Parts: sequence; structure tokens; C-alpha cells
Amino acid sequence: MKTSATLSPILEVRDLYKTYRLPRRQELKAVDGVSFSVHSGEVLGIVGESGCGKSSLGRCLLRLTPATNGQIVFEGRDITHLPERTLRPLRQRMQMVFQDSYASLNPRRRIGDLLAEPLKVHPDTKGRKRSSAKITARLHELMQLVNLPTTALARYPHEFSGGQRQRINIARALALSPRLIVADEPVSALDVSVQAQIINLFADLQKQLGLTYIFVAHDLAVVRQISNRVAVMYLGRIVEIGDTDSVLHTPAHPYTAALTAAIPRPVTGLARPMPLQGDVPSPINRPSGCRFHTRCPYMQTRCKQEDPALRPIRHNGHEVACHFPL
Repeated sequence: MKTSATLSPILEVRDLYKTYRLPRRQELKAVDGVSFSVHSGEVLGIVGESGCGKSSLGRCLLRLTPATNGQIVFEGRDITHLPERTLRPLRQRMQMVFQDSYASLNPRRRIGDLLAEPLKVHPDTKGRKRSSAKITARLHELMQLVNLPTTALARYPHEFSGGQRQRINIARALALSPRLIVADEPVSALDVSVQAQIINLFADLQKQLGLTYIFVAHDLAVVRQISNRVAVMYLGRIVEIGDTDSVLHTPAHPYTAALTAAIPRPVTGLARPMPLQGDVPSPINRPSGCRFHTRCPYMQTRCKQEDPALRPIRHNGHEVACHFPL
């Protein structure tokens, strides 16, 4: 899915950090100085290996987890430190779809009750409480949007397959007509055939409703299918970001080039994958200099000493954090 985004940024992230305090005075910098913007109608994919900080980043963006430092600007407003009472109305316009479709649904409640809850808690666009008739009508609309029968509203989460439960989670995220949805590994727990159905659903909804997505995944093939732009994360930091075609067809960072090995072949025009050396270093004790140098086949002395910043390498917004880009 590759639709054109407007010029107005819906979300700006400025030098964001998320640090977790650990025993023995240790720290884990899950998000380490991340900056980017997302425009209205855009789909930004965030990809990286497990533990790179992409899920922590997604939770910080929606204030589900407090950021340690930095700024999160949503619709032109700095929401980083807004009190919950002030933030609450804004939550209608930014929602999340979680990875575990079962754990995110209360097993003791019917689907209709789960979907109706945000409609009862939040007023409508005119600030009025919704009537029961309007809530019921909206529930039927949501079922139609995610291609489930209205009879599903009377059933419980355990009566559905994983793919159906994820459709229900998507419906819940859509209930209040948000502008931004953060999808955190929404298909990683599903069978491949079901993954394709859910990705197609996300794409259809984006076109139909004009949604903006931040799509978090560890599988570059998934991100390739749905994203306009891709940000590649490694040990808490974005090491490459740009237009999806540019990043995947002509990767500038050795880590991105290696990740293309995960994309099913044949895919014409993609760079040849390069094997990664060694294991991912501990995020608690990261290497000095470039955090990727311990695994990089092109490592030089400078890489051990200086941490590269993101810098533009092409006119189309393609940026890379590498001293010696490919």
C-alpha cells in the first residue's frame, strides 16, 4: 500500500528517550535519541530485530509508557507531559492495535460490550453522550469495516480464531474514528495466510478512512507490503529511514542490507543480502562508537570511536546513520 501523504505532519518525535532502571544501578536505553515525523495519510513502518526498542517506542508515542526525555508532538501539540485529564480527549484520535489479540481482550466480556465501552466513556464529536441506538449502529458499522458478522457482537473472545480476534481489536481501535493508529506487531502471531488477510484489511481501511499508521514489525517483508516509508531500528536508535522503495532497493546501512535476507525471493531489484556477524550486543552494555560495528563486515577504526548521526544521503528524504554508507 503506497498512498500519498499530505504535507502536514500529524506526529513529530524529537530526540526521544526511554530508559528503564534495572537492579544494581543499571540502565537499559530502549529508545535512544529517536527523531522522525509522520504525515497525515502516511504509513511508516518501523522494523528491527526483537529487543531493538520498536515496541517501547510505539508505546511511548501514545503515552502508554512515559518517555524519559524528548518531545512527542501530536497534531501540533506537545503531549509529552500532558496530565491524563488533558490527554484523555486526544486519545480518541490516536489508538493502538496490540500484538497479542487474545490478551488484549477481556475473556469475560462479550465483543459488543468491549467495543461499546469507549463509545460510552467518550462523548461524540459534539461533546454529547451517545444514545444506545447510536452505539448499536456504530457497532454494526465496525463489524462491517472489519468483515465480521454482527452476530459476533454477542460472542466471547475465546470463540474466535486469532485472525478474527485481531479484526476485533482493529474494530475497537477504530471505534472513536482516530486519525493515527500504532500497530505493534499485529500479524506476527498469525499464520502466513491469515497475515496477508489482516495486512490487506489494514490497507483497505487506510484507503477508505484516510488513516495514518505507524506499523511496527520485525519482518521486513510485512513492512514492505504496507508502508510508504520505513525506519530501521537497531539497539534503540534509527539507523536508516526513507521511502520504502529507496530503503529496500538501495539500502545504505549494512544492517538494512542484511535484513533484506528475510524478504522472500525472488524480489527483483533488491540488493544481495549480507550475513550478519555475531549476536546482538546487550542493550545494557552497548558497544562504543557505532553500535553496529561489532557485526558489520565493513567496520573500520572510526566506527569503534564515533557514533554516527542520521544524515541525508539522497534528495528523497533517505537518511542513514553510517560513516561509510553503501
